[in-house]
Amino acid sequence: MAKLVFGMNQSLDGYVDHTAFGPSPTLFRHFIEEAQRQAGSVYGRQMYEVMRYWDDEHPEWDAERHAFAAAWRNQPKWVVSRSSKSVGPNARLVEEDLAAAIRELKAERDGEIEVAGPNLAQSLTELGLIDEYRIYLHPVVLGHGKPYFAGPRPPLRLMAHDRIGEDVIRLTYVPA
Repeated sequence: MAKLVFGMNQSLDGYVDHTAFGPSPTLFRHFIEEAQRQAGSVYGRQMYEVMRYWDDEHPEWDAERHAFAAAWRNQPKWVVSRSSKSVGPNARLVEEDLAAAIRELKAERDGEIEVAGPNLAQSLTELGLIDEYRIYLHPVVLGHGKPYFAGPRPPLRLMAHDRIGEDVIRLTYVPA
């Protein structure tokens, strides 16, 4: 059975914003290794549109970006959306009955499946389907934006904490 994991970069004041701060080279290497190991990813429409950047080749990319793009392209993706009519390569649209679709996905797969996007994570949290939360805490204060937890924070238990690179702490929680 697969494990559903919601992990994102977060500011000290609790916000996620891929345009406000990004991963260091060490953290980016960590994300490459995670993408290579994942059994797939579940995206909300908005996050999937952001990640579609990795479907195209960019001549300015270094070897690390090529490695991430290859890992991202290789893994299956499920896109939760009622408004999208199509998705890109190696992706499947989930339009109806989110709970049943994700339960089936977890039952038929092994390994970790990434959940990307706080709104989708909130829906899956309310359904009791997220098995682990990973907060990559950056020393940045944004003061506003989209919070990591789009709704009330579920009761959580800290399982691990570790430093990645010079200034990021990964906090790993499971539902309490």
